[in-house]
Amino acid sequence: MKDLKIERLSGSLGAEVRGLRLQDLEPGDTPAIRALLLEHMVLFFPGQNLTPDEHIAFGRLFGELEAHPNLLFAAERPEFFELHAAGGQGAIADEWHSDLTCQASPSVVSILHMVKCPEVGGDTLWTNAYKAYEALSPPLRDLCDGLTALHDAHPHGRPEQMAIHPVVRVHPETGRKSLFVNEHFTRRIVELSHEESDVILAYLVRWITNQRFTVRYRWTKGTVAMWDNRCTQHCVLDDFEGERVIQRVTVMGDHPQAASPPRWQPHIGPLSAASRHDRQLHEFLKQRGDR
Repeated sequence: MKDLKIERLSGSLGAEVRGLRLQDLEPGDTPAIRALLLEHMVLFFPGQNLTPDEHIAFGRLFGELEAHPNLLFAAERPEFFELHAAGGQGAIADEWHSDLTCQASPSVVSILHMVKCPEVGGDTLWTNAYKAYEALSPPLRDLCDGLTALHDAHPHGRPEQMAIHPVVRVHPETGRKSLFVNEHFTRRIVELSHEESDVILAYLVRWITNQRFTVRYRWTKGTVAMWDNRCTQHCVLDDFEGERVIQRVTVMGDHPQAASPPRWQPHIGPLSAASRHDRQLHEFLKQRGDR
């Protein structure tokens, strides 16, 4: 690990790491990679060309791997999946998100192997959710610290799969606060009326994608990327022709910790024609025994 070459890719996050073979790593090497991940939030390892078993073994160095809850694959390795896209059609994650926030225990780390990529296009962007939080005005930070949000798996065809997470979370290893809402999975700020939530949530999910918080990565075949879902979001640019094939494993088991306890009760308005806006939140709270 002494001969690593590390190149930062933007002022906000991201680093390319050369000088090692991921398939040769042992458990004793894990702390060094974890430290780099905590520092840079997303790491890129070009030219790795991992086999599925090597990919899984590398992922297991960082925690327990789980199958994707909303993607079913007939495979002998349930914790490993492959996604294909061609010419803008197929599995393209082209909305900003942190992986699987629709789950009560979302993803900690995702590890992606680029098996095949188009010559041009199909780049991925990541954003630094620490910086997005820290750049908010103090009054808005204070408001967000005391809020929670409802997330669901509607984009995966599972709207009944829901979870409530803090709008601002504290990273369990760095102790830093970050925004934890995203355009793909987050539906509603729980303590606000639906009209207020529409305004504030739209602002936050747009704000977090501000270019000054981001890095954009152009893929090459065989590159492996790993990112910390607890402090980043990402989005694929659906601008390519040709084929794009990725393989991924996911370290699950995150338990988002709130910056502060919710300061207000869930806001559900009186029954009226507008009650449809509160129905999903009402049903989820009833399932939890809060109604």
